[in-house]
Amino acid sequence: MRYRPATPHSNYQSLQTHADRFSQADQTPRDDFIGQSANGNASFRRAQLDSGILASFPLCDITEEDLTQNPQFCKLLATLAQHVDRTGLTVPLKTELDKAEQKLQSQRRHWVRSESLHKGLQEMIQEHCIRKHHATVPPDQNMFYETMEKCLLVSQCIRQLDPSSSTDQDQPFILGLNPQQVMELMPAEKNVHRMKQSLPGELEKHLKKKSLSLLSYYQPEWENESEGLKTIKLTHLSAQLDKEKKRAESVKETCRENTVLLQRQTQLYLSELIKCIQLLQSLILDHRLRIQTDLDRKKLDYFEGKFELVLQKIKTEMVEIQLDTYTTDSISAHRKIREKLESELKASQVDKQSVELKLASFKILGEEFEGLAEEYCRLRQEIEMKNWALKELTQYSNK
Repeated sequence: MRYRPATPHSNYQSLQTHADRFSQADQTPRDDFIGQSANGNASFRRAQLDSGILASFPLCDITEEDLTQNPQFCKLLATLAQHVDRTGLTVPLKTELDKAEQKLQSQRRHWVRSESLHKGLQEMIQEHCIRKHHATVPPDQNMFYETMEKCLLVSQCIRQLDPSSSTDQDQPFILGLNPQQVMELMPAEKNVHRMKQSLPGELEKHLKKKSLSLLSYYQPEWENESEGLKTIKLTHLSAQLDKEKKRAESVKETCRENTVLLQRQTQLYLSELIKCIQLLQSLILDHRLRIQTDLDRKKLDYFEGKFELVLQKIKTEMVEIQLDTYTTDSISAHRKIREKLESELKASQVDKQSVELKLASFKILGEEFEGLAEEYCRLRQEIEMKNWALKELTQYSNK
């Protein structure tokens, strides 16, 4: 909860008292029970001191953690709170500022009053011009507004021609005119006197009409009320507007304080979030390698088991394919074929060995026998060719 003192003087005294108690609470008593009580009181006083300092310096971007980590700075702020207010101004400077503010408000009210009166007169003249174009205006009323318009124009020109106190009095006038020459353009004295006598009543009517229109704009449901009731409610309109203005300023101040508090809480939240991120980073950096080794070993065991399972499944599929392909009859037939082929292979090997022996005995006879053998082979081929040709010829002759 935010600490809000009733007055600045009581705030300063309480801050100084908390600061003195806080400095005394830093001494550790020797007795354990008394030490625990003193520590508890010191913590409570420290919390009060931090809340008071944060309330006294709302514009400072500091947190309770900053005050806790820097006790001397906390004591300095508590002492400084005796000389400055919540806005950071000293008491004499605040007094001078209040006087200047009051003087400024007085000058502002005077200017607003004069400006409002001038605007009201201009509005009356504009409304008269509009009425003159839409309806017939009585001559005396027309003379009143023409006189008032000329008086306003002459006074405005004189104000423009009259140099201020900060300018050189010897400077040339605009267009060579002086205020006395412009005053000659004023209407007749009797018309001005008559206009001044009628002006308060006409101005009162205009301001009343304008006030009633403002009242109708502020509360549209009052538009159908009687004029007397509107007049009574109009007397309370300024108080209601002032009340709503104060309420709006109070809401604005509350929003500003909530904004400062939100910024402070956001900063605290971000700092805590950064600490959490740093803690997570340290956990990842410290434990990731060890956990990664265990994870890799478990993944390796998993893939080995999966590989064995796939290998056994492949073998099972091969056995099933063999069982579907080779039945009992086909296996016995393949066995007989195998036995026959093996017997023929043995006989061919025996023939091969006998031929190799004969070839070896022929090679012993020398090169001359080799020539005779080649000649013999050639003759045998010619005999076979001629026998084939004779056979073909015989078959052709029989046809």
